[in-house]
Amino acid sequence: MRTLSIRLLGSSLALGLFAPACSEKDDDPGQTSNDPTNASDTEDGEDTNGDDPSAGSQSETGTPEDTGTPEDTGTPEDTGGEDTGANPFIQEPDGGGASIECDVWVQDCPEGQKCMPWDNMGGNSWNATKCSPLDDNPGQPGDACTVEGSGVSGIDDCDLAAMCWDVDPETNMGTCVGFCQGSEANPVCPDPNTGCSVTNDGVLILCLPFCDPLIQDCSEGNNCYPEENGFFCSPDASGEMGAYGDPCEYLNVCDTGLFCASAEVVPNCQGAIGCCSEFCDITEMNVMCMGAGQECTAYYEEGQAPPGYEDVGVCVLPQ
Repeated sequence: MRTLSIRLLGSSLALGLFAPACSEKDDDPGQTSNDPTNASDTEDGEDTNGDDPSAGSQSETGTPEDTGTPEDTGTPEDTGGEDTGANPFIQEPDGGGASIECDVWVQDCPEGQKCMPWDNMGGNSWNATKCSPLDDNPGQPGDACTVEGSGVSGIDDCDLAAMCWDVDPETNMGTCVGFCQGSEANPVCPDPNTGCSVTNDGVLILCLPFCDPLIQDCSEGNNCYPEENGFFCSPDASGEMGAYGDPCEYLNVCDTGLFCASAEVVPNCQGAIGCCSEFCDITEMNVMCMGAGQECTAYYEEGQAPPGYEDVGVCVLPQ
């Protein structure tokens, strides 16, 4: 199983890509965190978004952080604890900000090097950037690739403005994925079936496939998670955890059809950063959510949903 972690701009994903640990429930000492790679020390998160879920919208795209709450502009993710109109359903780890040594947008490293995301804390979630050697015969987006050390080492054989993604920890092999083009204010992806997923405090800027959380139409091993610019396919790092109600800290540590929700909107989630809850279709009659007292609530504010996402809802406790 692949296990790396990603953090959205206010949201986090884990390597497996994504799998930083989640806090345990205080009322369940036998509950373990969903961290398939044992890399829970990469960042400590807090859910600071306890606003009225009926009034929020979402915002990220990678730490689906801060785990991907939608903003008032209709983008799915909150970038922090500020009052930005972010969707209060999504759990947002603190993270503490990224360590930036170079600019992944500008690629301002010396000739023969490229600016790459990596983990500078020995964990499994990209939290920094650095200049890394550029391979003499680099792979292009879509090509098979190999990393040196691990998927978060920041060293691979992909071309400038690309990185080795969805890395198998047993073989250190993955697929080259291109970075977003343009600028942070106006990101562009060449393939219209992909969008700019910005996660982990802006360290990860990847062109990833769009997806529908209600039908979970991603390729095997990937799930559909919310991020700042929409819903994107990202590797499932849930491991043996990730079921409904399991504690979580990163977006991609919940099973198919689930997302990492703020602790306040999931029953019996006290003592955890967040817990996995369900997506639901707000157009269906008499939706039965798994959690006692939860209701199927629109993910976006009225009129703020991007085209195609008008029916997306989440099972949450009324706030």
